Amino acid sequence: MNREKRQQIFERLRAANPHPTTELKYGNTYQLLIAVVLSAQATDVGVNKATRELFEVVRTPREMLELGEERLKSYIRTIGLFNNKAKNIIALSRILEEQYGGEVPTDRKALEALPGVGRKTANVILNTAFGQPVIAVDTHIFRVANRTGIAKGKNVKEVEERLMRVVPKEFLHDAHHWLILHGRYVCTARKPRCGECIIRDLCEYRHKSA
Repeated sequence: MNREKRQQIFERLRAANPHPTTELKYGNTYQLLIAVVLSAQATDVGVNKATRELFEVVRTPREMLELGEERLKSYIRTIGLFNNKAKNIIALSRILEEQYGGEVPTDRKALEALPGVGRKTANVILNTAFGQPVIAVDTHIFRVANRTGIAKGKNVKEVEERLMRVVPKEFLHDAHHWLILHGRYVCTARKPRCGECIIRDLCEYRHKSA
């Protein structure tokens, strides 16, 4: 795919959704971090359902520690891998409280050192909370980037690195959200809705549907 096609693709995505953001519901950066940790192998809808009540009582790492692991589990029981996620959330909350004064660090290395936080989660926080032009490649973005030809790669790291190189700078901050939403609602895994796609004529997918 050439530069001109990529430029047109992101111009159309921006025109359709000028101010994209995460579908996770949160009130502050700490709550966003918790929601993203919970979203691993879970849907945003499922996470929002679980955190609706949780975030009414927990707004800070200290409040999470006061809640405790067992009570936390009662709120997130409907989410996959909730036992391990609860353990990680308590552990990372303790680190935030003891080492960062209850604040979420803005540094990638510090974020990735937190229990349950990998590169993808760190990228979401850096982008959504702190406005950094990074792209968190999940299954949706991996699929869309490869299928359309925007940025092909054999694994998520390759796709992330290529996206960072080829996405025009003016679109880098919002590219993560545009691509994930496109993959979630239009360029779906089993039956892509090519007939509804606003970038259909620019996409290089060989098996487009009507």
